[in-house]
Amino acid sequence: MGQEELMSQAEDVADQFLRVTKQYLPHLARLCLISTFLEDGIRMWFQWNEQKDYIDATWGCGYFLATCFVLLNLTGQLGGCVLILSRHFVQYACFGLFGIIALQTVAYSILWDIKFLMRNLALGGGLLLLLAESRSEGKSMFAGVPSMGESSPKQYMQLGGRVLLVLMFMTLLHFDPSFFSILQNMVGTALIILVAIGFKTKLAALTLVIWLLAINVYFNAFWAVPAYKPMHDFLKYDFFQTTSVIGGLLLVVALGPGGVSMDEKKKEW
Repeated sequence: MGQEELMSQAEDVADQFLRVTKQYLPHLARLCLISTFLEDGIRMWFQWNEQKDYIDATWGCGYFLATCFVLLNLTGQLGGCVLILSRHFVQYACFGLFGIIALQTVAYSILWDIKFLMRNLALGGGLLLLLAESRSEGKSMFAGVPSMGESSPKQYMQLGGRVLLVLMFMTLLHFDPSFFSILQNMVGTALIILVAIGFKTKLAALTLVIWLLAINVYFNAFWAVPAYKPMHDFLKYDFFQTTSVIGGLLLVVALGPGGVSMDEKKKEW
């Protein structure tokens, strides 16, 4: 079996998956995408004093400002999640969550940690794709199924979202000489390049979803670590952040690459 024939069969499988899940995939994608905000907002509720004390100790801002910071994070994240899941004021909710990402990047000194910064940017890419989806849905009676209408801002949102999403995978590359790591890096790099330039986009994004899901369950199994250990919270945070990026990739599968992509340009040739 030739390479082209194998690729064609793989694309047929991806198209069949999309046809079967078309009505449900955008809803699942949104749920996955907001999962890290939902988990973080709930965690702040249960760890109210610890979060407040951490901000006060780190920045020396005092009880009042530390309380305001935690309250803003809690209400902003949970409120944004509710609006996105209910499909009300989605664009405002996305902008609010963008603000939460920026605020946390500064407050928790993520700006100086390249790995966490890249993951936060990838999370922002998912929100950009959600903004693009909200522009395409309008007031269709089939809410959740993207329409075919295209606009220039939407196309560039999809491009920006795709490029930012691939930053997550750059944090997963392992620089060691083992055969498995080299193979994983080569395959992963090829897939993220395909998603970024928008070539064979749905197939590449779906493959990355499967790969990232397997990595997430294997490496971030927080449920296997006792809750009182610090590693539990670290793995839990990592698990839900990765799940949010999976949600962004599922939106790529559901929406397609957009107008600024190799897949769309091929139609003009």
